[in-house]
Amino acid sequence: MARTSSSDAERAAIRTVATLMAASARTAPKTRGVDTTQTMIVEGEDIELLAAAMDEAANTKPEYLAPAFRRDAQNVRGSECVVLIGVSGVPKKPEQPLDCGACGFKTCKGLLNARLQEGKDFFGPLCVFASLDLGVALGSAVKIAGDLNIDNRIMYTLGAAATKLRWLEADIVHGIPLSTTGKNPYFDRG
Repeated sequence: MARTSSSDAERAAIRTVATLMAASARTAPKTRGVDTTQTMIVEGEDIELLAAAMDEAANTKPEYLAPAFRRDAQNVRGSECVVLIGVSGVPKKPEQPLDCGACGFKTCKGLLNARLQEGKDFFGPLCVFASLDLGVALGSAVKIAGDLNIDNRIMYTLGAAATKLRWLEADIVHGIPLSTTGKNPYFDRG
């Protein structure tokens, strides 16, 4: 007779859901049919590297924001794994520019010439369509987790730390920690 403990089954479930989330982010619709989405699943000792980067980032933040980075770092430490999703902020099809101006530049060429300025948390400026793609990919991923009853939360703070670590070739990253505890640790956090 084979037996699987609850903790082993939950760990396997989270890993399966994380891979499904990465696939969902990849297959989410992309503006102009151009995919610049990157994903990564972080587990094991690398969880602590992310949490430590979040704590380090807290030391550079204003008084009102630092506690959120520290609180989220503790949430990450208690997570089985994290899904990172990011995008490149380059204009879509610059050879056929939309020149929409939503990025703050008159033309896509203007955006390209201003690219890769390092901000406090991310690189920019970003094409608005890249930002939209990130939102759709994140929504697709957390829908999978929610449908399968895996606790999760999209975290700006986690993404900011991951962006600084440069684990993805992305200008903006958000992170989604995953948990299967008796109470969702990412909400009602005080």
